[in-house]
Amino acid sequence: MPTDLPATAGALRAAGYAPRSVKAEIRENLLARLASGDDPWPGIVGFDRTVLPQLERALLAGHDVVLLGERGQGKTRLLRTVVELLDEWTPVIEGAELGEHPLEPISPQGRRLAAELGDDLPVVWRHRSQRYAEKLATPDTSVGDLIGDVDPVKVAEGRRLGDPETIHFGLVPRAHRGIVAVNELPDLAERIQVALLNVMEERDIQVRGYTLRLPLDVLLVATANPEDYTNRGRIITPLKDRFGAEIRTHYPLTVEAEMALVRQEAELVAEVGDPLIEVLARFVRRLRESPAIDQRSGVSARFAVAAAETVAAAALRRAALTGEDPAVARPVDLESVPAVLRGKLEFESGEEGREQEHLTHMLRRAFADTARDRLGGLDLRPLADAVDEGHLVTTGERVPGTQVLSALPELPVLHEVALRLGVAVGDPPQRIAAAVEFALESLYLARQVAKDSDDEGSAVYGA
Repeated sequence: MPTDLPATAGALRAAGYAPRSVKAEIRENLLARLASGDDPWPGIVGFDRTVLPQLERALLAGHDVVLLGERGQGKTRLLRTVVELLDEWTPVIEGAELGEHPLEPISPQGRRLAAELGDDLPVVWRHRSQRYAEKLATPDTSVGDLIGDVDPVKVAEGRRLGDPETIHFGLVPRAHRGIVAVNELPDLAERIQVALLNVMEERDIQVRGYTLRLPLDVLLVATANPEDYTNRGRIITPLKDRFGAEIRTHYPLTVEAEMALVRQEAELVAEVGDPLIEVLARFVRRLRESPAIDQRSGVSARFAVAAAETVAAAALRRAALTGEDPAVARPVDLESVPAVLRGKLEFESGEEGREQEHLTHMLRRAFADTARDRLGGLDLRPLADAVDEGHLVTTGERVPGTQVLSALPELPVLHEVALRLGVAVGDPPQRIAAAVEFALESLYLARQVAKDSDDEGSAVYGA
């Protein structure tokens, strides 16, 4: 915390720190970023022309917001980014239960302290990261969790039961002058949703017979799955009416956006080249269009991230077995994806027993699409002829890249393949082997060479 900031209410008033609502604060900071050209949404991929303009308009209008979308579309990530639009530091009353502005106390405790101490009221400064409260809506969530309840400890200390200071405030009042996020809002029981009605509109709370007129200053944001398929609950109509904006999110609309998301989010333990990342991006997009997958459940962006991490792990394992350094993923590592990740998908009824077959087929189609895009117009017949003439190429989880390269003669077309796939001549043999294997797999899928696999994870490209 900076040391040159006012430490009392009197110094704060003298310095001209006028109270400002959280929605006005966000509006002014958002306008400043838009005017300066700074990105208000760092790390958010694929929403530039769709979701973000809608969200910006909602925040500028001072609306509470609910984001609707299937799982894994980045709704929570987007809500957490709104925190960056708050002021970095804000003054609060030291020792007060709520984060009240020293010049505008709202709780009985805050008003008492302000009346007793006047300009000597001590002030501390709270960072914007402490002004964000997030709650996952679960069946056991109570009104006390969100709004508050009578604190029996305070009553036992001798305070009267009618004393408002016996109330233990819940999550929403404690987020005063900040942001409250409720994830999966429809999962919140309807009687609990009712407790939010006054908070959002009238800005007062009711706790076991107490009616406190607390002018709460909060931005309420929430996430939900589209109501047309969720059977777990719904957002009650009066609560819907109080949200100023309802914004639909979506999965990345382009292959490039899907790849950028994977690159940003995946923690890769080995090198995975762009061609294989593109294969995985196309694979996920095909799954989102497949009639065999339950599209009401969706195919999360986390699926593509987990797939890339699985491919990198397969490459790292092979490097440990063969002694390669660095570990570089090759097309053979893609075979680990369907078996490991099929449990992350919901299949339509009638597809039982065919999950592995369907995923393998979709993955091959995605590979063929990527090969067509990256190697289109390149004559690979010299490579196919070399294989036909007896230069068999073996690959697998125990086959190093140098062995893949040594099985083939020097072919000019392989230099062009490497160039198309972003591999330089002086790169390590593992990267060159990944490019060569990519070309061989594309020939296999085009039925120009054969491929025989065994149960030990090895495969041989031959005539």
